[in-house]
Amino acid sequence: MKVYTSIEDFKDVKNAVVTTGTFDGVHVGHQKIISRLKEVAREENGETVLLTFYPHPRMVLFPDDNELKLINTQQEKIELLEKYGIDHLIIYPFTKEFSRLTSVEFVRNILVNKIKTKRLVIGYNHHFGRNREGSFEHLKEYGPLYGFEVEEIPAKDIENIEISSTKIRKALQTGDVKTAATYLGHSYTLSGKVVEGLKLGRTIGYPTANIVVDDTYKLIAADGIYAVKLKHKGKMYSGMLSIGNNPTVEGKGHSIEVNIFDFNETIYGDTVTVYFIERLRDEQKFDSLEELKKQLKKDEADSLRITGYR
Repeated sequence: MKVYTSIEDFKDVKNAVVTTGTFDGVHVGHQKIISRLKEVAREENGETVLLTFYPHPRMVLFPDDNELKLINTQQEKIELLEKYGIDHLIIYPFTKEFSRLTSVEFVRNILVNKIKTKRLVIGYNHHFGRNREGSFEHLKEYGPLYGFEVEEIPAKDIENIEISSTKIRKALQTGDVKTAATYLGHSYTLSGKVVEGLKLGRTIGYPTANIVVDDTYKLIAADGIYAVKLKHKGKMYSGMLSIGNNPTVEGKGHSIEVNIFDFNETIYGDTVTVYFIERLRDEQKFDSLEELKKQLKKDEADSLRITGYR
C-alpha cells in the first residue's frame, strides 16, 4: 500500500476506484465497504484509493471537545487498511479552510481533478462538504457531470448488527473488549513505548512492562485486568495486563502494565502492541501484597486458558 500525506504527491492511477471517510476502527462495516471497493477495482481493472483525514474532523471543528477519543492511532489505522488490501491511502490534512469547501467543490477539486475518480463507493448515509451538505443524491447528480459512477453500500449490508465506531467506543469504555472485537472484526489494540516503573512486580514474581501511549486521543479501555496477547519485534506472546491506579500500592498512579508470560528480556524504549482478548475483573485493593500475589496467580491461570497459551 502506498501512503500519501499530501494529495499533491498522489499520481494518477489507472481507473481509480475511491472511497472516503474517517474509518476509525476499520470495523466490520468499513471492511464491507473495502471489500466492495476491491470487487469494483477488479471489474474495472483499476486500483483502490481510500481518502481519509487527519486530524479527525471533530478535533478541528470542536477543539474544546476533550471527550473525543479514537479507537485507532494514525499508525494503527494505516496498518489495518494495509491488512485489508487498500492500494493507495491518501491522508488529507483536515483544516477549517478545508471544512468550508462546498460539496461540489470537494467533488470537483479533490475527487475529480486530483484523484481522477472513475468509480466512487460510499457507505450508507455518507455526508461530505461544508456543514455535511453533500449526500448520495448529490453524488448521483455530480457523477454524470464529472464522468464518474457512484455506488452506495445499502444500510442492510453494513449495519446488520448496527455497527458504528460510537458503539465500539462505548464498549471499550466499559471494558467490554469481546463485544468491541466482534464489531471490529479484529482485536482492539494498544501500542506504546515501554518505560521504567517502580519494579515492584518483580519482587512478587510478576514483573511487568510499563507502557506509555503518546497519542493523547487514543481511546484506552476501561480500568481493569485483561487477558492479552502482545507483539514485540514481530513475535507474539501471551500475558495479562492491568490498567488503573494500582490501589494496593500507594502513590503509584495510573498506569498500563503487562506481565508477559515466559519472557525475560529488557525492553525499555521498545514499542510493543497489545491485543486485548478478554476482561478478567475490576481493579481491587488488597490488604497485603500476599493477597495480591494470590489473585495474580488466578489471573495468570485464567489468562493462560483464554489466550490458549501452553
